[in-house]
Amino acid sequence: MSLRSLRTFRPKVQPNVVIVELVDEDGAVGIGETFFGAGVVDAYLHEVAAPLLFDAAHEPTPNAVAQTLRSYVGYQGSGAETRGNSAVDLAAWDLLAKRAGQPLAQLLGGTVRPSAPVYNTCAGPGYVSKGTRQHTSNWGLGDADDQLQDLARFLTKPGELARELLDEGIKAMKIWPFDAAAEASHGTAISSRELAAGCALIDEIRDNVADEMDIMIELHGLWNLPAAVKICTALEPYDLTWVEDPIRPDATDALAALRSQTSVPLAVGETLSGRRAYLPLLAAGAIDHAIIDLTWTGGLSEAVKVASLADSFAVAAAPHDCTGPIALTAGVHLSVSQPNIAIQETVRAFYRGWYTAVATGLPEISDGHIYLSERPGLGVELHDDLAHRSDVIVRTSNREDLQ
Repeated sequence: MSLRSLRTFRPKVQPNVVIVELVDEDGAVGIGETFFGAGVVDAYLHEVAAPLLFDAAHEPTPNAVAQTLRSYVGYQGSGAETRGNSAVDLAAWDLLAKRAGQPLAQLLGGTVRPSAPVYNTCAGPGYVSKGTRQHTSNWGLGDADDQLQDLARFLTKPGELARELLDEGIKAMKIWPFDAAAEASHGTAISSRELAAGCALIDEIRDNVADEMDIMIELHGLWNLPAAVKICTALEPYDLTWVEDPIRPDATDALAALRSQTSVPLAVGETLSGRRAYLPLLAAGAIDHAIIDLTWTGGLSEAVKVASLADSFAVAAAPHDCTGPIALTAGVHLSVSQPNIAIQETVRAFYRGWYTAVATGLPEISDGHIYLSERPGLGVELHDDLAHRSDVIVRTSNREDLQ
């Protein structure tokens, strides 16, 4: 069964996302997505990936697609090739599961739990939507009185936000109170005043909800080793679930050194590509949690291998989602089917916002857990009119046009 077309959607509501639709000769549809550098990835998908996929003699199964799109360059990081291939991989899994008439998790060996616990990453609706920088200028801060402006609220009303999340049943939250300090010093130093200001936000959460809320602190890989040691040492009394990406994830020796100097659990990996990138960190005992972004690491195919690799080192894994509705849903299929997945990231400002503008059938979040439907494939679908909206950039490659 060959592919008939590859179509991409770039919704202006989130210019960083690229949604991929694969259609086979019978008209069956599979969808995937990736994030960051949408224009470059879009060009790769149509100018490189589509001709290769259309020329392939085999069915578009995930394994066959991965072999067809195996890169000669660009495979050592989450560059355009890897991001594009990740999106195609998700679409191929969706297509395969739909043809099998099964929820995708069943094709991964079946479920080991009925749902996955979630945490809320406290971003706002416009977070990282004006460019590809992980920078305060790209935070999209809004009015802290708006219920879904979770980033503005954790900066100004963290205790109130924590109580509200608990009232919704969400028992874990992630914030990033030190990024501005990292930008000021290029990650080389943090003053006692800056450190105290960030810790004050955590104090307010603890004062309002005590230990009812699990707290994660994101550092976005912005710090060097001495500064990261200083921050993590200051955070030790708070009994955090983890500190995420204190140092860039390819700095294996530095992360191992940090691991030996702090008792705070370290979570690393959302920007890593493939199991080979995780292996040095796991072998060095440098991390306590492996964060996996399915749209950057090579798709669901590679994410399963990363989770299994982490499990062999007795390390828990957690799917990343600050990207899109398809990535979230694929992450939940991974979370309920792999035994060492600890928790699934969610962003309620996205989940209740732009995700609903492009897709239907999102997994249900209730009482701090996320649940999949019984629909075949991923279970999430694009809105029927997405291809006809004026606020969506659509591009199509057809097999017959390239032959």
